[in-house]
Amino acid sequence: MIVPATADDLPALCELLGLLFTQEADFQPDREKQIAGLRLILDHPESGRLFVARCEGTVEGMVSLLEGVNLREGGRAFWLEDLVVKPASRGRGLGGALLRHAIATARALGAVSLTLLTDATNARAIRLYQAHGFIATGPAPVRLRL
Repeated sequence: MIVPATADDLPALCELLGLLFTQEADFQPDREKQIAGLRLILDHPESGRLFVARCEGTVEGMVSLLEGVNLREGGRAFWLEDLVVKPASRGRGLGGALLRHAIATARALGAVSLTLLTDATNARAIRLYQAHGFIATGPAPVRLRL
């Protein structure tokens, strides 16, 4: 079952982000930073949405959407910031369910685009995204840490 995350889900969300960030070369888990970021979304729903996949009452996965504006398309846009499922729960369709829920939410909110970044070496994630209609684009990500 995919449902909106709540403050009670913060420990589970931090655990999931820790799993994700140890897989990505650019990031290191930092529980306090992750809690601060998650609280910003929970306390300011106009900035984004957090959803969890719950199985028998336990959080097994999450997806986060951050809201912005697509000036090229002239409308609301969302970034799919984080999608992660616990390793023991992978292969059961939870990642696809979370992704479909994120896409449906963005559409329902009138978004003109949904963008995400994934590591080029994460073939499993790339297959999932492509199976749901995402296509690779030309822009390369660049980041300035402030």
